[in-house]
Amino acid sequence: MAERRTGRAAIAGWCLYDWAMSAFNTVIGTFVFSVYFAQGVAADPEEGTAVWGFALGLSGLAIAILSPVLGAIADRGGRAKPWLAVFTTVAVLGAAVLWFVKPDPAYVPLALIAVAVGSAAFELCYVFYNALLTRVAPPGMLGRVSGWGWGVGYFGGLGSLIICLVLLIQTDTPLFGLLSKEESEHVRATALVVAVWYALFALPLFLLVPDRPPVAASAGQVVRDGLATLAKTLSGLRRQANVVRYLIASALWRDGISTITAFGGIFAATLFGMETGQVILFAILLNVAAGFGSIGFAWVDDLMGAKPTLVISILGLIGSGVCLLLIGTPAWAWAPTLNLPLSAFDADQQWLLVFGMVLGIFFGPAQAAARSMMARLAPSGLETEYFGLYALSGRAVGFIGPIAYGAAVSAFDSQRAGMMTVMVLFAVGLLLLLTVREPAGRDGPASA
Repeated sequence: MAERRTGRAAIAGWCLYDWAMSAFNTVIGTFVFSVYFAQGVAADPEEGTAVWGFALGLSGLAIAILSPVLGAIADRGGRAKPWLAVFTTVAVLGAAVLWFVKPDPAYVPLALIAVAVGSAAFELCYVFYNALLTRVAPPGMLGRVSGWGWGVGYFGGLGSLIICLVLLIQTDTPLFGLLSKEESEHVRATALVVAVWYALFALPLFLLVPDRPPVAASAGQVVRDGLATLAKTLSGLRRQANVVRYLIASALWRDGISTITAFGGIFAATLFGMETGQVILFAILLNVAAGFGSIGFAWVDDLMGAKPTLVISILGLIGSGVCLLLIGTPAWAWAPTLNLPLSAFDADQQWLLVFGMVLGIFFGPAQAAARSMMARLAPSGLETEYFGLYALSGRAVGFIGPIAYGAAVSAFDSQRAGMMTVMVLFAVGLLLLLTVREPAGRDGPASA
């Protein structure tokens, strides 16, 4: 492997890319544009939610197919940054196109195409971005750099959301009066904020982070070699039980985290009666805690290894998750009244905030250490291909959490039953992780 550049500028440039791309997921996928589409563009919220989910489902299918294939081809060609540049551009343009989606059902097809293409490109960016981790992290710092990037990403998503709320959504004069609220200009403009944010803060990576050296071969040869290598890797996975177990284990707890992200607001609003403003504050506090957790546990990753960090994190997720399930039940009668300076929140809601933040602390490291563990398991020179398989495994089981959650809620008429299925995903993922061996000598200590 070519010599790495281990300077602070390269690390900062790599971490800032996570800061850049988090705006897409936070503003468009979670808090603002998805809600606007369902409530303001589609004919009715139910239909809007359904077709939005269908579009993202098709996007996920494309990601599952393309990520290992393109990762293998990129590995054979050497360089990763050109691929990252292409998909970054597509994601940025996909976000920008959403500005043209007016509050009229006639714009539903445009919105769905833009979000499906943009989301697919966004997720594919992760494959090539993650593969650069081993290029930019100094020896012995794989965990710290991964954790710093993930933590910075949480804060980047919050930063972009706050800018959208303050300058566009929660003001009578959007963008200092340059926009009006007619035809939802103030909401549509959030897509432009995402596009500018993503493009601007992605630049440092392309300027400061070293790429892998190119391979002297024709494009056709690179594609043929990449596909051949992928076929060999897939056929040989049955002899790499350690990697396969890790891919399945990490996919399970990542699916659990995604399910909490998708249904956490519903859980808080339905079960604890939180209003919209309270749910937004709850989400902000959880993300802040996740950011600090990612950064703080980054040192634990390098000191103890990725596997112990993951074990601690998943146990923390299970423990705090069980507490969230018990709040407001007879089993929680022992708990004192907190009397936090939050008069808008009742006693149970205050406990929900506390353990939501505890849950958030373990959110980040469960994902950041999962990335550094994958980087340690990937053979040298095949990082992009293996991160493609990492993305594929996540997509392959990504339907389990939402379906199990919905089925449990339907069967037992209880949000608590739905959230319990997430705890099962965490527990099964943890048990499978315990059978995985972290390799020695790859930028971190060995663990059993």
